[in-house]
Amino acid sequence: MEETGREAPSGVGTGGRGPEHESGGGAPRPRQIDYAELMKSVEELVAGTAEATDAAETVHLLAHGVIEKFRDELGILGGRIYRRRGADFVVVATFGAAKVLPDGMRLAADYEPMEDVLQKGAILVERGDGSLDPRIEESLGVEKFAAIRVGDEPYILAFDVAPDAERSGILFSLGILRHSIDQRLRQERMTEVLREARRIQNSILPQSAPSLGPFEIRGRTESLEIVGGDFYDFIEITDKIVGVAIADVTGHGLPAALQVRDIYTGLRMGMSRDYKIVRTVERLNGIIHESTLTSRFVSMFYGEIDVSGIFIYVNAGHNPPFHVASGGRATPLSEGGAVLGPIPGASYERGYVRLAPGDLVVLYTDGIVEAKGRGEDGQVAEYGVERLLRVVRRNRRESAEAIIDRIFEDLKAFGRGRPQSDDRTVVVVKYPEPPAAEPDAAPDAA
Repeated sequence: MEETGREAPSGVGTGGRGPEHESGGGAPRPRQIDYAELMKSVEELVAGTAEATDAAETVHLLAHGVIEKFRDELGILGGRIYRRRGADFVVVATFGAAKVLPDGMRLAADYEPMEDVLQKGAILVERGDGSLDPRIEESLGVEKFAAIRVGDEPYILAFDVAPDAERSGILFSLGILRHSIDQRLRQERMTEVLREARRIQNSILPQSAPSLGPFEIRGRTESLEIVGGDFYDFIEITDKIVGVAIADVTGHGLPAALQVRDIYTGLRMGMSRDYKIVRTVERLNGIIHESTLTSRFVSMFYGEIDVSGIFIYVNAGHNPPFHVASGGRATPLSEGGAVLGPIPGASYERGYVRLAPGDLVVLYTDGIVEAKGRGEDGQVAEYGVERLLRVVRRNRRESAEAIIDRIFEDLKAFGRGRPQSDDRTVVVVKYPEPPAAEPDAAPDAA
């Protein structure tokens, strides 16, 4: 947003004094300070910046709000916003009854009052203080001023205050205000970081379903936070083989999301170099083990299915997916080894299953089966594998996408409004039964 040339809100001019000064009464005399009321005013002021779209707008709203709320209580009349530009602080706005300054006016960052506010966070200084340069303060039109550091860039807000303004009340209020607004700005920065991480994470999830003969391969993930530690991927290795992965990183949020990126990269690098799946998983285990992130334990299931229905897989400590035959019999897919990360030289075994028409494989993370809700006896219970299997068996003749829909619908009904407590992911690989043949038409009567 443009910072110079910003107009003050209605009732707060950039030059001249407000109505209380026009009658010749001079600066308002501060009344006795009620610190509880000041705290309430600070909270209201910070809340008023909630709609700001960036740090610059937050600081501008804050500066004008200080004048509106604290003119009478504290004798704060006007001021300036400075922003760091290299070795200087540049005036980017003047507000309230402060002297209007030329756009781009600069003060050196090593000017003693600037250094003082950067170190202490908040200061209150009067004309005649030994740290001031009289020529600079004359150009600013300042007799007595308070200043606070805001943000990490940083900004400095300097406020002109009435000669008889009460020192402790000003420093108390502006100090609390500085801490509150710094917290708001940090939250805004972290939220933006998480949004960017979310965009990155969305970009590595499959954007479309892979094509493999008659097979339907679909997946869905729902993160607990803006970004999550669940992951699934479809890798089209050849026109006759597709890799299917699902993983669950310990923890939530940004560290888990960064670990997900490592899994995505490691899997695809392994496939691009024609590694066998056991070798790929072993190399990925080494990558996770050497990671400096706090979330270093990852459960993962990776398999490759070919167009004939042969499904070769490795289960690295993940909740065993199940192969559901066309008649409903379920077999867990558990061959593999330990979770990725804790054991640097872990070894893994391959598993094998063949899918026939009408069969399907369901992969899921523990956020599905460990979700809390009300059991049949009315007590709090986990969703569990058996309930998941019942939903799958009941709907196994539907499409892969529809089966996923039914799982999440049943999970929602089971939770009965209980908040989600973990990331949730489901992948379904289905080998549809061929359509029933049309009966031959009856021969014409002789």
